[in-house]
Amino acid sequence: MTQDLAPSVREQAARERCADWWRDAVIYQVYVRSFADSDGDGIGDLRGIRDRLPYLAELGVDAVWLTPFYASPQADGGYDVADYRAVDPLFGDLSDADDLVRRAHELGLKVIVDIVPNHTSDQHQWFRAALAEGAGAASRDRYHFRPGQGADGELPPNDWESVFGGPAWTRTTGADGTPGEWYLHLFAPEQPDLNWNNSEVREEFESILRFWLDLGVDGFRIDVAHGMVKAEGLPAIGRNEQAKMIGAQVLPFFDQDGVHEIHRSWRQLLDSYGDGRIGVAEAWAPSSERLALYVRPDELHQAFNFHFLTCAWDADAMRGVIDESLAASTSVGAPTTWVLSNHDVVRHPTRYGGGEAGLRRARAAALLTLALPGSSYLYQGEELGLPEVTDLPDEVRQDPAFFRGRDEAAVRNTSDEGGGGQAGGQDGMRDGCRVPIPWSGEEAPYGFGPGGSWLPQPAAWRELSVEAQSGDPRSTLELYRSALALRRRLPGLGDGPMTWLDAPDGVLAVSRPGFVCTLNTLDREVELPVPGRPVLATAALHFTGGSVHIPADTCVWWAV
Repeated sequence: MTQDLAPSVREQAARERCADWWRDAVIYQVYVRSFADSDGDGIGDLRGIRDRLPYLAELGVDAVWLTPFYASPQADGGYDVADYRAVDPLFGDLSDADDLVRRAHELGLKVIVDIVPNHTSDQHQWFRAALAEGAGAASRDRYHFRPGQGADGELPPNDWESVFGGPAWTRTTGADGTPGEWYLHLFAPEQPDLNWNNSEVREEFESILRFWLDLGVDGFRIDVAHGMVKAEGLPAIGRNEQAKMIGAQVLPFFDQDGVHEIHRSWRQLLDSYGDGRIGVAEAWAPSSERLALYVRPDELHQAFNFHFLTCAWDADAMRGVIDESLAASTSVGAPTTWVLSNHDVVRHPTRYGGGEAGLRRARAAALLTLALPGSSYLYQGEELGLPEVTDLPDEVRQDPAFFRGRDEAAVRNTSDEGGGGQAGGQDGMRDGCRVPIPWSGEEAPYGFGPGGSWLPQPAAWRELSVEAQSGDPRSTLELYRSALALRRRLPGLGDGPMTWLDAPDGVLAVSRPGFVCTLNTLDREVELPVPGRPVLATAALHFTGGSVHIPADTCVWWAV
């Protein structure tokens, strides 16, 4: 009897490990426009990604997260979706999406796709119908249409401002040219917010999720997961303050308790597939405790930990954020996630000071995050040490926040009253982290594709390409490859316990089972007792007797 049961017990354990793959996964974000171009139009596409999947498998990641590739006018890089069940011709077609998912699975990679439920494109059939059918039509209840204030409705319905700057409301114009109602858009005017109190909206998105789950995707990254529900009555904020995606603000359109009912229903849908499909919240909550609410056992599986991303290069600050993050996630039984960069923020080598110092710190931060309990997210090109491109000319920029901020600055400069919105929510400089990554060659577009690239690449990137760094043991690419291989091989890494070891000021020492990670955040060398056998370091170490001299801005992994 025992022999008969043993295989089923082992199979059950294997299924459970498979279902919980996300608890310590390393997930690689692909910004579709900028990863690899297969057809020479200068824009990355699904075939280009599919052809480069072996690189990601060799790198050692567990899953790929794809930014939106749906049919879209591209007013905000695809986050303005016109058809959630179609692939935009810029990126291919549905067969390309199917091929990509199948090829990823053959290579042992999971695939997570972006879903954008807070808003649609203004070219979505629902919004076009709402405009055409006019005030009072049932189609308008799928969005937030309101009459304006003032004698003739000439003022916005409330004082909400867009994350991209300026009012969060745009007034409609009737077929006869007369001004009409206003509609809400927390981002660009081309991105009208959906009304999640409308049952049609909820039913439609359940259908959309099933469509992609049936195609084989392994989960969804939920864009603006904290913004789908607005406070009852859309109350005014009562102050002239630019909306920000993260901060201590308490806003009537972000982090409302009503979003959790939606996420619970989505968790039930994901679990119904029974094979480890996941939901990941892009939730900018004001505290780690509020963020943890998104990953309670009956809600989503992961939430991005932006508090760590925004942390300064300071040992005490980093330890505080790590402790706070682990405590909050552990309280609800969820893993913590660690992320250093994404498509909306300045790349971390530049945030950490730029130049050689910024790169040293970025490499060290990567080893720290990969040593922490939970799941890690990598943004394309960080494994190459790519810095932010800070000198893009205005004429090539495509970030809508940039243009809106520029236009409003012009208005302020010509206005007697001044004031107005600022593009401080997202500063309009996101193009600098979205420049296509370099693969090979001495000249642009550095193997990105057979044509050019939609944003210009710096000449210095020839030295940072995959080809240039492969095989160089000192390169950032080989550092990532080694770290990811060790992370899989060392049993103490990934999900599990962690404690702090005593360390001098400016130094962090993390203990995991059979493993120690030491990080020197200072601008000078430190001398410490040798804790074990060094297995990986971001810079050369010097040993004297039983001590190790760790250079400035350096991280070391030890087997103990």
